[in-house]
Amino acid sequence: QVQLVESGGGLVQAGDSLRLSCAPSERTFSRYAMGWFRQAPGKEREYVAAISWSGGRTYVADSVKGRFTVSRDNAKNTVYLQMNSLKPEDTAVYYCAAKDVPPSGSLWYGSSAEWYNYWGQGTQVTVSS
Repeated sequence: QVQLVESGGGLVQAGDSLRLSCAPSERTFSRYAMGWFRQAPGKEREYVAAISWSGGRTYVADSVKGRFTVSRDNAKNTVYLQMNSLKPEDTAVYYCAAKDVPPSGSLWYGSSAEWYNYWGQGTQVTVSS
């Protein structure tokens, strides 16, 4: 069972930047497509970004496009979500998710929470106005 650990959340002001990181709790050698989701109080979980195992394909939701960037460092088994120009409406708990894929799936990524096998506990991001 893979456990994902997110870090980098916090309280910032509007316009600030944060970089979230997500890594497995133990060193693994599997291939994982990764996704980022967020959930604000009283709202449904929202798909934010995703990146294929190879890093060759990425996706960023329209709501954050131009401000958020997803990347990964496979040597460190870590995926990042760079968040710039943060807005109060970005306030949410941010979750990373992973799905192990076969070698042929180097460009796969999922757009729904159901596609992913593993989830982190989430990290709180609060943006004050």
